[in-house]
Amino acid sequence: MKLQVAIDVLSTEAALELAGQVAEYVDIIELGTPLVKSEGLSAITAVKEAHPDKIVFADLKTMDAGELEADIAFKAGADLVTVLGAADDSTIAGAVKAARAHNKGVVVDLIGIEDKVTRAKEVRALGAKFVEMHAGLDEQAQPGYDLNVLLNAGEEARVPFSVAGGVNLSTIAAVQRAGAEVAVAGGAIYGADDPGVAAKELRAAII
Repeated sequence: MKLQVAIDVLSTEAALELAGQVAEYVDIIELGTPLVKSEGLSAITAVKEAHPDKIVFADLKTMDAGELEADIAFKAGADLVTVLGAADDSTIAGAVKAARAHNKGVVVDLIGIEDKVTRAKEVRALGAKFVEMHAGLDEQAQPGYDLNVLLNAGEEARVPFSVAGGVNLSTIAAVQRAGAEVAVAGGAIYGADDPGVAAKELRAAII
């Protein structure tokens, strides 16, 4: 199972600092949506140039103009981009077309999708490299939030998937048992007193 760090900061400088602390322990460096919106495509380029051996994941959360948005992100250095599962099939197919042209990949983010299992199978058929079983920060803050909902959906869908939404040292073993290809850790790393140590501990917990 790969480890992905979600970098939810607002400046390229802060992103590069955090990436430098954790790169040794992670496989995928994700530039969060707020970072991409704040700094633009230059943030993608800066991180890829600093860490050419890592998979750089641009969390665009594209909802329209799939081919165009994916194309500009790939040209900027992204290896993976996200399209929302709620987008039209043609939007996802367009992003996949761009990905194939660049030999890159599209991840379909199922945030806000009620029936994640069905949609996961649909978008995988459209060419998604994998799907992200994702609960956003707002959803995680609600009473009764349970990571197991995502894990169960991933197990049932039987397609390659990642999990984002409460992955930490106490839950990462369950994420791996569920069969996830990628565990996405955000706050558990960037919110730690020492992000490098936090990333190292998460890496060590992956069997």
